Amino acid sequence: MNTVMEPTAPPVVHSEPRRPWGAVIALARFEARDLLRYIPVVVTLLVYVGYTLWTLLSEREGMDAFPALQDTDRGTQSAPLLLGIALLVCVNRAALRSRRRGTDRHFDVLVMEPWRRTVAHVLSVVPFAVLTALVVLGEFTWQALRPGAVGHGSVAELAVGPLYVMLCGALGVLIARLVPTVFAAPILVLGLFTLATFISTGTSDAEWSRWLSPVVGESGSETLPSDLIGRPAAWHALYLIGLVLLAATAAVLAGGGRTRPVKAGLAGALALTLTGAVAQSGGVSAELTAARERATVSPEKEQSCTRHGASTYCAFPEWTGRAGTWAGVVERVQSLAGGSAAEEQLLVRQRFDATYGLSADTTVEPSTTPRQVTVGTRWGGNRVPEFASAVASVLVAGDEAKGGELCDGRMVTVMWLAVGGAADPKTDLRNVRLDDSLSGSAIVLTPTNSLSMSAGQTSVVVELLSRPRTEVTAAVKEHWSELTAPGVTTAQVARVLGTEVPKGDDECEA
Repeated sequence: MNTVMEPTAPPVVHSEPRRPWGAVIALARFEARDLLRYIPVVVTLLVYVGYTLWTLLSEREGMDAFPALQDTDRGTQSAPLLLGIALLVCVNRAALRSRRRGTDRHFDVLVMEPWRRTVAHVLSVVPFAVLTALVVLGEFTWQALRPGAVGHGSVAELAVGPLYVMLCGALGVLIARLVPTVFAAPILVLGLFTLATFISTGTSDAEWSRWLSPVVGESGSETLPSDLIGRPAAWHALYLIGLVLLAATAAVLAGGGRTRPVKAGLAGALALTLTGAVAQSGGVSAELTAARERATVSPEKEQSCTRHGASTYCAFPEWTGRAGTWAGVVERVQSLAGGSAAEEQLLVRQRFDATYGLSADTTVEPSTTPRQVTVGTRWGGNRVPEFASAVASVLVAGDEAKGGELCDGRMVTVMWLAVGGAADPKTDLRNVRLDDSLSGSAIVLTPTNSLSMSAGQTSVVVELLSRPRTEVTAAVKEHWSELTAPGVTTAQVARVLGTEVPKGDDECEA
């Protein structure tokens, strides 16, 4: 038998181009989904989104119904804190999965280099940062669309929450590459918390150290105009971006990615971080200090005025649309007054103390200008009866400074004017008093100086509020000159208005 040998054709090899970055993206998607299996991530994510939705959809009253957007943007920064901490710990644990399970040696036979796996772990945090950004944007947009919203927000302030989440994830991967043990991440969290506490308390006066914290919260008794806030928000956002890139590139470098682009990226991230850190620590500029002083001492130079009824309302540009709301309170108070006070031409001027910025909790000095009433930058809730009390004290005493010195029976007239026309007079009276009570002596709050009510004056006012409004209003208008005469006692006021005469003398609450 003859055997014919024929040459065998070589096998056809189909070579496909390698797509290493496609594999990195696919692994990042897997790791992102895997993070949702960790209970801390799921719980903090649900709490963050759920709490934000609940605060937005629930009925908002008081000052919450009149948001200032330059405060709202900072208000979005604290909620993502727990989510970031959970991601730091869980991303760290995910990056150490192969080490815990003893599968590191198997990666040597795979095409993907170990440092690309590090990149995938860093990228797995991106969906959570994007989700945080969407929640922040939704929260701010919702508040901006509210009818009572004023002011302007900052994109840089809104970026803090998402950048913080991304930074926590990158730090988790970096620690996994530097200290490959699951105990390192919790220790890091405790260390960062201790460091943040030291920065916020021990070095609160140092501008450079205070802004090294990822989230820098500031709040005061008043809202400032957007151009007077003076926070280095843009530089701080640049600083956070630099920290994110620095942690990410350092993690890749520690994971074996010692290529020239990675080293260049690390150097660029370090330069970016230092630039932001130095620029944000400059403190308050001389121009901003002068602008704050001008707005505090001479607000009329920065304000525009409108007229509603008989009175004039002067406000800073961001609050000019609220003049009609203030006018409604003034008209309500004047509708209960008698004599010339019912038609008095008042000047309502917006005033605040911006000398020390947001962190200061200062009191505005009462005005000595006749018929001028101070209104603040916050509105709603207790701010309404406080403003009404200021209007009433000026109608009775002539100016705010004299109104703060009232100790006699005229306080009964002032408080009746302030809360007598409200939808819920007794609640307004309770809210405007420092002790939230309807008995005994108390301090009454106003935008400037406080007023003082004795126990007897309180009992007379409470009784007046229990009677028909039209009846008391008619009596007040009829006996206006007697009720507003300097030196009139509470007992005399009670007899004129037909209430029970209280015992004891008129005494001012210290």
